[in-house]
Amino acid sequence: MTSFQSSLGEDEGIAEELAESQREISIAEFFEKNKHMLGFDSGARGLVTAVKEAVDNALDATEEAGILPDVYVEITEVGDYYRVVIEDNGPGITKEQLPKVFGKLLYGSRFHKREQNRGQQGIGISAAVLYSQLTSGQPAKITSRPKGQSDAQYFELIIDTDTNEPEISVDETTSWDRPHGTRIELEMEANMRARSQLHDYVKHTAVVNPHARIELREPGLEEPWKFERATDELPAETEEIRPHPHGVELGALIKMLEATESYSVSGFLQEEFTRVGKKTADNVIDAFRDRYYGRELAWSPPSARSTVTGATSADVEDAIEAAVANKGADATSAFADGVAETVAGNDHLSRAELETIVGNVADAVEDDTGRTFGSTVRENATRAAWRVVTTGDAGEDDGDEADGDERGVAADDSPIVADLYVLVDEVTSTRKDDEAVRAMAEAIAFRLADLEGDAYRITRDDLDRLVADAANFVDEQHDATFGETARENVVEAVWSRARTVPDDPPKVREVSGDRDAAADLLEAMRGTDILAPPTDCLAPITAELVEAGLRKEYDADFYAAATRDAEVHGGDPFIVEAGIAYGGEIPAEGSVELLRFANRVPLVYQRGACATTDVIRTIGWRNYGLDQPGGSGMPNGPAVISIHVASTNVPFTSESKDAIANVPAIEDEIELAVREAARELKSYLNKRRSMQQRREKQDVLGRILPEMADKVSEVTGRSRPDIDGALARIMNNVSVEREVDDGTVRLVVENHSDVNERLEITDIVSTEPTDLSDGTAVDMDGEWFVQWKPEVASGDERELTYAVDGEADFEVSVGGVETEKLTVNA
Repeated sequence: MTSFQSSLGEDEGIAEELAESQREISIAEFFEKNKHMLGFDSGARGLVTAVKEAVDNALDATEEAGILPDVYVEITEVGDYYRVVIEDNGPGITKEQLPKVFGKLLYGSRFHKREQNRGQQGIGISAAVLYSQLTSGQPAKITSRPKGQSDAQYFELIIDTDTNEPEISVDETTSWDRPHGTRIELEMEANMRARSQLHDYVKHTAVVNPHARIELREPGLEEPWKFERATDELPAETEEIRPHPHGVELGALIKMLEATESYSVSGFLQEEFTRVGKKTADNVIDAFRDRYYGRELAWSPPSARSTVTGATSADVEDAIEAAVANKGADATSAFADGVAETVAGNDHLSRAELETIVGNVADAVEDDTGRTFGSTVRENATRAAWRVVTTGDAGEDDGDEADGDERGVAADDSPIVADLYVLVDEVTSTRKDDEAVRAMAEAIAFRLADLEGDAYRITRDDLDRLVADAANFVDEQHDATFGETARENVVEAVWSRARTVPDDPPKVREVSGDRDAAADLLEAMRGTDILAPPTDCLAPITAELVEAGLRKEYDADFYAAATRDAEVHGGDPFIVEAGIAYGGEIPAEGSVELLRFANRVPLVYQRGACATTDVIRTIGWRNYGLDQPGGSGMPNGPAVISIHVASTNVPFTSESKDAIANVPAIEDEIELAVREAARELKSYLNKRRSMQQRREKQDVLGRILPEMADKVSEVTGRSRPDIDGALARIMNNVSVEREVDDGTVRLVVENHSDVNERLEITDIVSTEPTDLSDGTAVDMDGEWFVQWKPEVASGDERELTYAVDGEADFEVSVGGVETEKLTVNA
């Protein structure tokens, strides 16, 4: 402690003096001093972030209105500053809402919605406005024309950081050539050092939003950079869902309990959560009762024959008859006999189950005899029968009692000790001798006797503590060790045989006012198997459009994409999609290009801190045909890897939303999606390698076969052998040969491969063909295109014929089979 601190409290009024310096801090004032938390930590990055936030807003607004996005971005130098303009063709913003949307942090319409959105916090665009006014001193200039209105509204505003409220300097109507949409103009201190990141953001946005048209103008660009749509299909509409029981936290649950209009816990669960119907609610409530009330332990009831404790079902019958008075001999006997017989038919019995049996038998006897068995009689009968079940109060010796069985249960053991002995013996090591097992059973029974009431009701936590205490006692007094595993096994054996109590759960108002009860309900919800949340709250890109986006922006030889089924993290559903483009014009040098997306938004910064990057580094890419020095890390090669995570709540590492946190469930799905697409890449590369080897082999044979034919002719003195078709047979190729005889053109197709082939054959003829067999002929500018689509079985051949009048030129084209597996002599 410093001398200042030690003397701080000596002066009178110091607390009041310190209190005067305390004041509330607005969210705008906080981010004014912490711009870096929102991605505005430098002029270069601030420019990219401002464009990103405005474009994301534009895409969200247009999609919500069912409009294909048309977004215009313009960056110009204005003296020492940069002016950023973003326009969209969205539905526009009303005059009342516009100042709050752009001039108030934490203001938005999506924060409380459980559905996929690009932005949810209501910070992004207003943070860009704040950064603009802080660095340039200029207000934001906003024009918006709602759809259907004749005029646009124009505002100039800044954010009052003391109050987090918009300060409007200009408010007027204006004309605008767009029929509807929004335009924002910001002037800020910035630079173009992050030009590559800006270009990446815009290009990658076009990749992951193939339905959008985006135009970028910036200093240094001779022509605007335009990204046209690849599809006219808007993303699927999302629907808001209620929270899932597995994702809610205790404080949120208590708040929901306080706000609900439901009186019962069952109604609360069904009305406030998704995927909870009557059956699921009942399961949750059963688990809740187990935690809130505990379970009732169940014991082996006396049977018709004497047990090791000497009690029988006859003793149950005698005890009930003694407890019932003034009901008549026949009715009493029927009642006692019915209860004893039903009790003996159960393997194990709890106090509540016995009470139900007594009630059911009493109702049946009342119907048969007309005698009334009231609540007092039923309770007396239950108490008497339960005493026999739990204490073995069997009366006189009937001569048939056991002296103890082979597992060491003594004849004077109580039913509870006998039951516990069997349980402990079954679940513990065979190295435990009878004395140790008996000591453990007796120690547990002794402690159970201290439970309140006679129903042996206990919670799981209390049972854990009770068994641990019994084990410690046995260890100290009998030198027999029951370790952690043995204790857990004993607890599980006793608990699994216990019964959920029939008590009604407490009402919602009681649970909301009792933190422990709410915690019990929360654990019951988390411990119950519940269907995963519905996925109509998500709008994945789909594998087809992931591939279309890559095709639109990357000239490659191969494309593959995969969309995984929905999974759940923290109660929020998510879907992972992956795409790969390979070869073509993609640079072969250096690492692959990794595109990271969350809810259709490119993640430009903090690549090294992102779960997506971590997953890519851990995959063994050599197995998929890419170079990976050292066997780990980013792979090298001419490839682009795209990963998109769609969720109602993407777990970002910070407020700037640049990287996805390392959540195991999400990482697993990223890996599975990438591997699914990478397997297609592996097949493609293997096939390409095989075709390359096939080409090399054909080239060699193409040179050798003629030389061999010439040599055979020379050596044998005979005519040169006909080697036409030999290459196709050796290579197991599909052969297409042309024969022209007296105006009849014959194309002979032979399939020497081991699979059936479906070909697309087009013969371009300079004169009109006639007598065409099984094909079509089309005249195109004086040339005739004769087409067939024959399917030729392995080892089979087909003849395709037509006739020509006089001389003709021919040019054949064959599709449907790889070039390397085709031999054409036509």
